[in-house]
Amino acid sequence: MRRLALLPGLLLMVAACSRAPRINQAEVAVGDRWNAVLSTPAALVGAVRVTGTGWMGADQDPSMSRAGITITGAFAGAEHPWHVHVGRCGSNGEIVGDVSAYRTLKVGGSGRAESTALVALPFPRSGEYYINVHASPANLATVIACGNLAPPAR
Repeated sequence: MRRLALLPGLLLMVAACSRAPRINQAEVAVGDRWNAVLSTPAALVGAVRVTGTGWMGADQDPSMSRAGITITGAFAGAEHPWHVHVGRCGSNGEIVGDVSAYRTLKVGGSGRAESTALVALPFPRSGEYYINVHASPANLATVIACGNLAPPAR
């Protein structure tokens, strides 16, 4: 009998916790970087399954931007070149900045790798950009992960 008396209170608690949180839009900080979610192109799923995140943000030097990437699901010991490009995934856009600015991703035992780059590009306020990850230094033609960069919220 005592358990039945607790049931309505328990149901109220569960219902209260399952509501979507209310976000006060005035308290949400405006992002100052472009962000991407990376994934393996559909044609390669089954052979490889790399996911990750990437970003591009302003540097202290107004003529430069910083970019960063983290991937997971790669083969331990693999090395993967990566770049920020102009355009959208699959468009073969030109690389942003000098290729030498991008340190190759070196995958650790957990299948994870990360890197950053400082590129000669004033922080963009518009345009289209994407990040891609290549199969290897010897196989730049095969992209194993790609993500379109979304501009900062304004």
